[in-house]
Amino acid sequence: MSKKIEYSLFDDVSGFVDDAAKHLDLHPGLLDQIKQCNSIYKFNFPLRNDDGTYETLTGYRIQHSHHKLPVKGGIRYSEHVDEEEVKGLAALMTYKCALVNVPFGGAKGGVSIDPLKYNEGQMERITRRYTAELIKKKFIGPAIDVPAPDYGTGAREMAWIVDTFEAFNPELINAKGAVTGKPLSQHGIDGRTEATGQGVFFGIREAVSVEDDMQALGLTVGLKGKRIIIQGLGNVGYYSAKYLSEAGAKIVGVAEWNGGIWDESGIDIEALKTYQIENKGFKGFKKGEFIKNSKELLTYPCDILVPAALENQITKENAAQIQAKIIGEAANGPVTNEAEKILLKNGVMVIPDMYLNAGGVTVSYFEWLKNLSRVSFGKLEKRYDMEKYRKLLGTIENATGERFTDDEKDGLIKGASERDLVLSGLEETMVTAYHDMNRTRKEKGIQSLRTAGFILALQRIAISYMDLGIFP
Repeated sequence: MSKKIEYSLFDDVSGFVDDAAKHLDLHPGLLDQIKQCNSIYKFNFPLRNDDGTYETLTGYRIQHSHHKLPVKGGIRYSEHVDEEEVKGLAALMTYKCALVNVPFGGAKGGVSIDPLKYNEGQMERITRRYTAELIKKKFIGPAIDVPAPDYGTGAREMAWIVDTFEAFNPELINAKGAVTGKPLSQHGIDGRTEATGQGVFFGIREAVSVEDDMQALGLTVGLKGKRIIIQGLGNVGYYSAKYLSEAGAKIVGVAEWNGGIWDESGIDIEALKTYQIENKGFKGFKKGEFIKNSKELLTYPCDILVPAALENQITKENAAQIQAKIIGEAANGPVTNEAEKILLKNGVMVIPDMYLNAGGVTVSYFEWLKNLSRVSFGKLEKRYDMEKYRKLLGTIENATGERFTDDEKDGLIKGASERDLVLSGLEETMVTAYHDMNRTRKEKGIQSLRTAGFILALQRIAISYMDLGIFP
């Protein structure tokens, strides 16, 4: 009996690349080089448990593209981690960084575990040993490979990673730049926690601001009144929902792995998140209808569907039932290649993951720059700017005879904090990238924003290789 072929995210990403390459005149050898993973590191290591028993864990770090260094990508702790998944996620990082013009190659890593089954001490031992394995093979370093948090990891794990790296490299002055997503106490950056969700908001906001695109979808311009369903209320889903609802959208559905909530009158995201933390799920939430099989929510009526959980959620099996006019891929690879073809045929706009969830890597880039420069953003110029604005206000008051209130003065002379500058840089990145991508889509006469994004990314990666003289 033949073995069943499992879904491959890497093959799906390669399929998207092939679709984009049809619109470009690339050397076949160059295209093949761009698509393949440059380095694959799979390793096994022991974990000694508290009861004295041992188990062997499998870790991965895959560097997809060395066209720019360092490479960049998160570390995922999940039972679903395997080589094909990590290859696909690493490849997505390459094209994502190229699309938003962040100067990194793509990478990804992970350990095949369920983090909920391990206590804090075990998690620390796993993370430090994983880091040591990367150090041994030079798969981590501020100029080589810079990991970040991903599904199942966070600032805590990044603190352990940077501490381990510094212990192995005491002479390296830029050691803090070996990993991003660190706590602020470990030279992280203000705004990183919500960066991906904030980027999702900026991306969707830009998409619904284009009048002719919204007319084609039968929607009004702007977020106000838009009905939104979110899949996943973790870090990305929560902040996406928070900023979208604050902008006037109405969250009508939220799906999680252990059930969802549906409420056409609108869901209070803060109340739902608080309830989820206290009760480990949505069952029993006082408002709305509890949906046991939460994946059904993907097919409920809405204007915008935001899958912010795992990959492979919208497939050829359920794509035809999707009622949303816009799908915003906040997760990595939630819509398969086959599913997207069905969605586009049905007139659905898909805002691709390679663009929409680039907020995390964009702010990680800012954190890496901060670590290399060893100075916080805004620290040098903030007080200078405040004094300059104070003098300007005094000049205006003297010229007009009017006086500003103390509150008005405080608001007008306030210098930019690190967080202000980070969010400003993130917004600029997301706004510019969206309109570059949408313009390319229209110039090429294609329907898919994803294909347009890959066209832009391929052009930029190809130029990097050709400038090195490797390909004609």
